[in-house]
Amino acid sequence: MTSDRCRLEVSECPVECPGSGGVKDRDDGSNSHMLEEVSRVKEFLNRKFEGDLGHIERLGMGAWSKAFAYRHAAHDYVIRFGAYPEDFAKDRLAARYSCPALPVPRVIELGEALGEYYAISERLFGSYIDDSDEMRMRALLPSLFAALDATRLADISGTAGYGMWDADGNAPYPSWRHALLEVADDRPGGRIHGWRERLASSPGGTGSFDEAYGHLMALTGCVPESRHLIHNDLLHYNVLVEADRVTGVLDWGCAMYGDFLYDLGWFCFWQPWFPAWQNIDFKAEVMRHYASIGFDVPGFDERLRCCQIHIGLEGQAYLAYVGKWNDLRDAARRTLEVAE
Repeated sequence: MTSDRCRLEVSECPVECPGSGGVKDRDDGSNSHMLEEVSRVKEFLNRKFEGDLGHIERLGMGAWSKAFAYRHAAHDYVIRFGAYPEDFAKDRLAARYSCPALPVPRVIELGEALGEYYAISERLFGSYIDDSDEMRMRALLPSLFAALDATRLADISGTAGYGMWDADGNAPYPSWRHALLEVADDRPGGRIHGWRERLASSPGGTGSFDEAYGHLMALTGCVPESRHLIHNDLLHYNVLVEADRVTGVLDWGCAMYGDFLYDLGWFCFWQPWFPAWQNIDFKAEVMRHYASIGFDVPGFDERLRCCQIHIGLEGQAYLAYVGKWNDLRDAARRTLEVAE
């Protein structure tokens, strides 16, 4: 597996997981540094296109990459720079699943420049679903559920394995259960190796994590071995929307194969961090949607709870690694709340 597990930074302004660089507006606090970055990228693009370059702007940065928008030959593009080429390669593979209900930007070019790897993709437009108020979010639910359906129905027959897939489109685990239980492993060579030691030395220690992991182990005895495409980070500025429809699904660096309810689990688990959505029952809404299309989901409650516990444990590992102790405490509390 070429990419580490997805990690969530839970804060007042959530940011991306270690994926392939969606457009996150994370100011590093240095305007001069940002201007210097834009200047370097503009110089690179001007050389590449022999000066035929329109306006360029810095879109933002996340945990593992930074993004810039530019215009060339009457078309809009995004160029992203990062240290992990496999993330960009996953975005290129994910574009094969693009359809009207699941718009994924096409990756046009991969390469190396300015001491990093880069990816150039077509630019999709819209505002972020994270910023939607309750009324707009309710209006977006049909389009959001259509995107989830399209992800669930994606043809992944040419791939193998469960869990996070690599740049070749294959995942390492023989079952969904194995992929879920791997969350407790602190693998040498992983992007956040050392998280377990930092969790142990945190103010709360490992007690809450281990307790929730026990619940996860108990639930994985009844998880199905059905295998579907999972985006695995539909929040944190990875979904673009316009009016009442989804216009872009970005950043597939954390994508997995497994239970399709996992993507719904993101909205259910992280809902407390989005005050505008507190009155929306995502679980009840999706059940109504499934009833309307005649789709039965055996073991729905247990499977969704299993996914949410895993999401919470993943978040705790990342937060321990970056040392955000208050956020770690809140994520641990939320994980046990879901588990129990």
